Amino acid sequence: MQRIGYARVSTASQNLDRQIAALRAAGCVVIFREKASGKATKGRPQLEKAIDALGTGDCLVVAEWDRATRSMLDGIAIIERIHARGSVVQVLDKPHLDLTTPLGRGLIALISAMAEDERQRIVKRSKDGLAAAKARGAKFGRKPKLTPYQQAEALRRLEAGESARAIGKSYGTHHATISRLR
Repeated sequence: MQRIGYARVSTASQNLDRQIAALRAAGCVVIFREKASGKATKGRPQLEKAIDALGTGDCLVVAEWDRATRSMLDGIAIIERIHARGSVVQVLDKPHLDLTTPLGRGLIALISAMAEDERQRIVKRSKDGLAAAKARGAKFGRKPKLTPYQQAEALRRLEAGESARAIGKSYGTHHATISRLR
């Protein structure tokens, strides 16, 4: 039986040291690691590789279940894929879960649903914060390349028949920037 570890953090500024230490302590020699957002169920190639590396009787070890999944359906799909390979999952931060039993798999589905709910609350708080900032007049995105006066002047020159390329060159900006003013 091989014990394969999987560790993930959401951003490049976070580090995997705590999870890696826990996985090594649990006897994992092979550890797949990645820095990728957990909000998307796609885009986790190292998790895919970890599952593909599992053979019959092997165990995928995850330090924390929410590092592997952020939604109930995704969690269930992961468990089903691992089970179909004749393997099991061990979640180190939930030692009371025995994922070799139907009850254990049901509990992990519940935990996945709670992780999905937490993700939705995070997204809602972020959207509410953005809306409040916009209401206060905060500006988002890049600063415009051209001042309002330059934009008006560029529009006047466009209407006079001058090409967007020539106008863009005179302002030191890309012609697409000028074209979008229309």
